Amino acid sequence: MDAEPGSLEKLLDLAAKDEAEGLGDAPWPPHFRKTDAEGPRVAPSRAKSAVKKPRVKMPLIVVANSPDKAAALAGLERWKSKYSQVAPLLATDDVLVDSMRGRSSTWTRIRVNLRHVPEAQRPQQETPDPDDDPTREWRTKRAEKTGKE
Repeated sequence: MDAEPGSLEKLLDLAAKDEAEGLGDAPWPPHFRKTDAEGPRVAPSRAKSAVKKPRVKMPLIVVANSPDKAAALAGLERWKSKYSQVAPLLATDDVLVDSMRGRSSTWTRIRVNLRHVPEAQRPQQETPDPDDDPTREWRTKRAEKTGKE
């Protein structure tokens, strides 16, 4: 550098041109003083002023609970025949068949996502058919023990 001294004018002109075009300076390390034109130095997810979007819940209803998967699927077919105007509006991935597992038992829960059904046509949650939830007895005893209903 000492052997070939030069001018910084071209470099300063380039920096001025970039700034005029809206291209900001490189982010500085935190031990440098923050300038007025510098953006926030925090990750967007950690910014205190970040507005958090509320979680959108899907309109799910439980159609069947049974230790027997075939019985649960039969309950789904009964639900589809009961709501024959709604069933054709459902997409393939709107029927959720979950294998639920407890400490000593497994059962099948079938839920239906009504996202493709207009709100006026959406059926309300009813008692599932069949409704053989093996955790019900345990949850009832626990609620009585803690004084909750």
